[in-house]
Amino acid sequence: MDTATKATDHAAPALTHKLLALPGIRHGFFTRAGGVSPGVYASLNCGIGSMDDRGNVLTNRARAMAALAIAPDKLATPYQTHSDVALVVTDPWEAGKGPKADAVVTDRPGIAVGVGSADCGPTLFADPEVGVVAAAHSGWRGALGGILESTIATMERLGARRDAIVAVLGPTISAQNYEVGPELVAAFEAADRDNSRFFRPAARAGHHMFDLPAYIVSRLVAGGITAVDMGLCTYADDVSFFSYRRCTHRREADYGRLLSAIALEQPS
Repeated sequence: MDTATKATDHAAPALTHKLLALPGIRHGFFTRAGGVSPGVYASLNCGIGSMDDRGNVLTNRARAMAALAIAPDKLATPYQTHSDVALVVTDPWEAGKGPKADAVVTDRPGIAVGVGSADCGPTLFADPEVGVVAAAHSGWRGALGGILESTIATMERLGARRDAIVAVLGPTISAQNYEVGPELVAAFEAADRDNSRFFRPAARAGHHMFDLPAYIVSRLVAGGITAVDMGLCTYADDVSFFSYRRCTHRREADYGRLLSAIALEQPS
């Protein structure tokens, strides 16, 4: 069951999950609440790549880090390209200057690794036994291409063990709101005929509704780790979440990005 932490002072509220409520680890799936951005970005837009004012975005990211008790300049988010690239973070970079990747992994206390999303699946990982955490961004292309397995393998290179890793999938577009064309179904079935179970016919002829969250969790479990889905749909809840697809359907000029982040606490 997910829970919401309340904002304190200038810390943004965040959703958390009991599976990641582990000693020495802080995490948060941040919503739209608690920021300073106006309009379509209201209010906690953490997307450096959006057309929002950069100062507003940096303030929002700082408020998210305040909730994790992490310094604002210790947040490492990559330049996401729907790839299968997972990087180890030893030192954070300037906001917006991150390398191209779709997952970030660290064993360094005091560094938060995070990803942005607005329908794609943000997954946070932790091995509490050895102290390795990760954040991955997976839309259909990244999930099919192996970003989740790449994240697990990168954690293993830092000493993590698959039977000790836990992962939580945060707010993601649900099957009820994710209509796709026949070419996407064909791509998934070409990779594995069993993938047909993640699609059901849509009202529009030749189209299907795709269960991206179920597909992501299935890949994580097949990878040998414990994984759960929070069951929160970005498209359906416009009060709590940004959604690229909802923005497109409403013909809005741009959209905000949600931040999901995890960190190892600094030893006292």
